[in-house]
Amino acid sequence: MGDVPSIVPLRIHAAGDTHIGGRGHNEDAVLLRPDLNLYLVADGAGGHNAGHLASALATTAAAHYFESTQAEAASAPAFDEMGLSWSARRLATAFQRANREVREIAASAPRFEGMGTTLVAAYFDLANATLVLAHVGDSRCYRLREGHLERLTQDHTLINEVLELAPDIDADRARNLPRNVITNALGMEDRVRVSARTHEVVPGDRYLLCSDGLTDEIDDGQIQQALSLGSSSSEAARLLIDLAIDGGARDNVAVAVLFCKVAQGVGKLPAMPIPPRRRHREEPAVTAQSDFPEVEIGAADSIELSLESADDYEVIRVEDPDDDDAPEIEIVMNRRAREEERRRRADDTIITKPER
Repeated sequence: MGDVPSIVPLRIHAAGDTHIGGRGHNEDAVLLRPDLNLYLVADGAGGHNAGHLASALATTAAAHYFESTQAEAASAPAFDEMGLSWSARRLATAFQRANREVREIAASAPRFEGMGTTLVAAYFDLANATLVLAHVGDSRCYRLREGHLERLTQDHTLINEVLELAPDIDADRARNLPRNVITNALGMEDRVRVSARTHEVVPGDRYLLCSDGLTDEIDDGQIQQALSLGSSSSEAARLLIDLAIDGGARDNVAVAVLFCKVAQGVGKLPAMPIPPRRRHREEPAVTAQSDFPEVEIGAADSIELSLESADDYEVIRVEDPDDDDAPEIEIVMNRRAREEERRRRADDTIITKPER
C-alpha cells in the first residue's frame, strides 16, 4: 500500500464454483471480487435457508467492509507503528463485521437460531506482491508452488485443539476423537478468533480456497494433480469438483482457484515489505499477563519499548477490540528475557504463575 506503482506487477486469474453434492440444499458460498483483489469461500450450517443465508451473508458482509475502506487502504502503510500488517488487520476486521451480521440475523427470528458459517478469504496486495490469508473454521487454503502443494491454514477443530494442548495423547484416544467438530465459526460468539497471516506471492503460484466437502472426498495428491493439470483457473476448479463428485460428494463442495501471473510490461517484482521493529507506547490501562513478571500498566505509568529493549518483549495476542478502532495487544517478556530476570531475582524472589 502507500505509493502504488503505475503498473501493478501481478495479475490474479480466478474461478470458483459450488456443487450441492449429496445434500438436499446447498449451504456453501463462493464470492470472487477481483475489483477488490478479494476472494472468499464459506460453508454454512443451520439447516435449510439458515446455512445458506449465513454463508452468503458472511461473504458479502466481508466484501462490503473492504469496499467501504478502499480510500483508507489506498493511503495506509504496509505495517502500522507496532509492526503489524495493516492489510491483515483490515481483513480480520472484515471477519468481525461479518460475524456481527450473522449474529444479528440469527437473533432476528427463531428459524435462524443457531446458524453459523466457516469462512476463508484471500486478499492480494498486488503492489507489494503479498497475500493476506484469513480463516475461521475448517475451510482451507492450499498453495501449489513449483510442483509442491502446501496447506496454509490449520482447521479450527476439536482434534487440533486437543493435539495442541496434549500432544502426548495416547494414539488410541486420538483416533477416537471426532474429526469434524468445529470449535470456531462465525455466529458462535459475539467475538470470533480470526487466524490471519501474510505470505509472499511468487509468479506461478496457484491457490485453492475450499470447503471441507472437497477435502473430505479427495486427498492432497489429487488436489496437487488438479491444480497442476488445469490450464486455467476455471479448468482446475472444474477438475476439483469432478473429483469430489467421483469420490461420492456426501456434502456440499465449494472451490475458488486463483492463478498468479506476471502482468505484461513488468520487469523485476517488488520485494515483500519488511515490518519495522516495534516501538509502541501504551496509553490505556491494560494488564500484561504472563508467567513472569505480572505487571499492571496504566496511563500514569505507561511504558515505552525502546529500540534497545524491544527485543525483550513480544506480542502474544492481537484481537479486534469492541470499538473496532484498534487491536488489543498483550505484550509480555519473551522467554530469554524472563530467564535472565529469574536469575537476577533468584536470591530474594519467589515467582508464581498468575491465575488466568
